[in-house]
Amino acid sequence: MREELPLPKAAQYLLDEARMVLPGIQALFGFQLIAVFNARFADTLSSAEQQLHLLAIALVAVAVALVMTPAAYHRLTGPREVTDTFIRLSTRLLLFSMWPLAASISIDFYIIARVILSTSIVALLAAALFAFFVLLWLVLPLLMRRTAWR
Repeated sequence: MREELPLPKAAQYLLDEARMVLPGIQALFGFQLIAVFNARFADTLSSAEQQLHLLAIALVAVAVALVMTPAAYHRLTGPREVTDTFIRLSTRLLLFSMWPLAASISIDFYIIARVILSTSIVALLAAALFAFFVLLWLVLPLLMRRTAWR
């Protein structure tokens, strides 16, 4: 049996979840930016792979924007109140942020694996990593929601 949380408690959980995700995203973003200034970046990666890395950076920037939007939204629309709209919108934004994050990590994994392994299987490995994110972040929660495992 599910129990609905009061709005202030739901908002607290939501903002705590965003606070847990954000430092990891920011660290990833920093490492992605630093990689461009490494000499091996230009020497080892093709132009297409460098552009893939740029895409990965853009995807992390999108994830950061999505994770940080609930705080900005709350500050601008009602800093002293918590509404059902805020909870629903913020939950969706946080969930949507996971997809560009998963794509970015998978793309950069592909680039790193290509440099280390120099084999054609790296695309398959990157796709498997993305599938793993989908399994953990989408399939598992949906299965748990539909079963009595709670």
